[in-house]
Amino acid sequence: MIRLRNITKSFGDLQVLKGIDLYIEKGEIVSIVGPSGAGKTTLLQIMGTLDKPDSGTIEIDGEDISKLKQTALSKFRNKNIGFVFQFHQLLPEFTALENIMIPAFIAGTGKSEAKKRAEELLAFMGLTDRANHKPNQLSGGEKQRVAVARALMNRPSVIMADEPSGSLDSRNKEELHRLFFELRDKLGQTFVIVTHDESLAKLSDRIVHMKDGVIDSLTASSDNS
Repeated sequence: MIRLRNITKSFGDLQVLKGIDLYIEKGEIVSIVGPSGAGKTTLLQIMGTLDKPDSGTIEIDGEDISKLKQTALSKFRNKNIGFVFQFHQLLPEFTALENIMIPAFIAGTGKSEAKKRAEELLAFMGLTDRANHKPNQLSGGEKQRVAVARALMNRPSVIMADEPSGSLDSRNKEELHRLFFELRDKLGQTFVIVTHDESLAKLSDRIVHMKDGVIDSLTASSDNS
C-alpha cells in the first residue's frame, strides 16, 4: 500500500530524516511516535506528498509518486490522500457542509454530487443538524469530525493525521479514536497517524517509534498483538 525506501530529508545543515524504510499494509492503522524533533511530522508530510524528500522513493497504491510532476502530484493527492490536522483547519467563512465539499470542488466534482456526498458524511458523523453551522458555532469535537468528513470527501485510500486528538478533551479523544477504527472497518481506509497520545498509539495495529531521524523500532500494538 505505502512503501518508503531510503527517505532522507535535510533543512540546511540539519538532517531530519536519515534513510527511512517502511511498508504499510492496506487497511492498517499505524501510529508514528517519538520525542519532539524525531522527524515524525516531516515523515508524514513527505508520505502525504506535501513535501519532497531529498532522496529515496515513495510508492502509494503501486504508484511511484517520486516521479510525478507537480500538477499530477496535486491530482494524486486530492484523489488518494485525506488529511486531518490537530487544529482542524476549517475555513471560518464556510459552513460545515461547505467545508466538507471543498476537496470535491478541487477535484472538479459537480455541486449536486458534492453536496450529496457531504450530506452522507455529515450523517455518518452524526452531524446532520450542524450542516449550516460555521466553525465558530461548533464544539472542538464537532470541528474535528467535520475535518475528518472533509478528509473522506473524495474517498481516499489513505488518511494522514497529524496529532488529530491533540486539541481535544478526553471524551472527544475517545470518540475520535473510535471513529478512525470504525472508518477502517467500514470503508477500508489506511491510517497513518503522528501522535503523542499513548492511548491512541496502543489501539493501532503497529507503532513506529522514531528517534533522531530514524526508525528506532517497529512494534505491534499491545492491544492488537
